[in-house]
Amino acid sequence: MIPPVAYVILYFIYFTCKKRYHFDKKKQVSDPAIFVLWHGEIAMLVFGYMDYRKSKNIDVIVSQHHDGEIATRLLHLLGGGSIRGSSTRGGMQAIKGAFKSLNKNRDIGITPDGPKGPRHSVADGAAIIAQKKNIPIVAMNCIASKAWRLTSWDRFSIPKPFATLDYYYSDPFYVTNMSLEDAKKRIKEELMRHAF
Repeated sequence: MIPPVAYVILYFIYFTCKKRYHFDKKKQVSDPAIFVLWHGEIAMLVFGYMDYRKSKNIDVIVSQHHDGEIATRLLHLLGGGSIRGSSTRGGMQAIKGAFKSLNKNRDIGITPDGPKGPRHSVADGAAIIAQKKNIPIVAMNCIASKAWRLTSWDRFSIPKPFATLDYYYSDPFYVTNMSLEDAKKRIKEELMRHAF
């Protein structure tokens, strides 16, 4: 019952909010890519992905914990797909699932600091997938002018109705020829440019 209720609430918030989009349309990615986002900003970023891509062609890596099941059902209601696994549980399964989705020309969504943090840390997954498949990464942020912020580890942000949502998208970037640590550092740099 929780996911349908959450869907209605999130869609209502999104519908009432003013949206502003910040990215270079000349550099907008067209091929399959990895979209990375901080765990605490995820509430409105599924909508932000759809606005950027004009599609729902994404599979998001979701943890195998109980809250991951709720997130999976919510993602399906929103029109996206899911891949179960995370850095703390089922990591190799998630990477293999991501490869299969990319082979079907689907995008991948990853919260590199999920499911348990620390906040704004970057696990290996996004970098490994991007390097192995030689595909671009796009960092996404959603900053709300007014929001409720939970006291959870990720300071989860829920925009308030009628707020302004600023969506930021990085230029697509590659980490193919970097060391793993340098690749993770680059991902974090891009995500921190507009993080709250």
